[in-house]
Amino acid sequence: MHFHGYELSPVIFDEDIQKRVHEIAKKLSEKFKDEVPILIGILNGSFIFMADLIRALDIDCEMDFIKLASYKGSQSTGTVRLLKDISADITDRHVVIVEDIIDSGLTIKFIKDRMEDAGPKSITIITLLLKPDVAILDFPIDIVGFEIAPEFVVGYGLDYDQKMRHLPAIYRIEKE
Repeated sequence: MHFHGYELSPVIFDEDIQKRVHEIAKKLSEKFKDEVPILIGILNGSFIFMADLIRALDIDCEMDFIKLASYKGSQSTGTVRLLKDISADITDRHVVIVEDIIDSGLTIKFIKDRMEDAGPKSITIITLLLKPDVAILDFPIDIVGFEIAPEFVVGYGLDYDQKMRHLPAIYRIEKE
């Protein structure tokens, strides 16, 4: 597919994403059937995934967002900066962290540690995409949508310098 000077190859089709989102929503709905969890989306990348996910839930929930920076272009900077914190009190709450992609694991570790400091009842971590070949984690990810190769991807919320988030599927950039 050609898009504004980029050659893109599909990695995960939109139908497959929607099917998996509904499977994840079903798992969450069963896990929290008698609870009202708070879903914390990681901005900007997770907003499309989170919107689709909460609409597919069969339970009530609350939501909030946190925004961090760890990328410049297609490269991780190796550090995490907090740009926007959550506004909700998560003490003694069931927290569901909703991430678009776990690459090195640096960002999700930062968020998990930050949430644990607030004393939640539980933390469930969900990611749409996981790069198992490069992720260095000392804790499990509760729900993984798809495992992918360690390549840079865009679409369905994921960007390249803030562009291509709106694409309905996940694509690999072949060449500019």
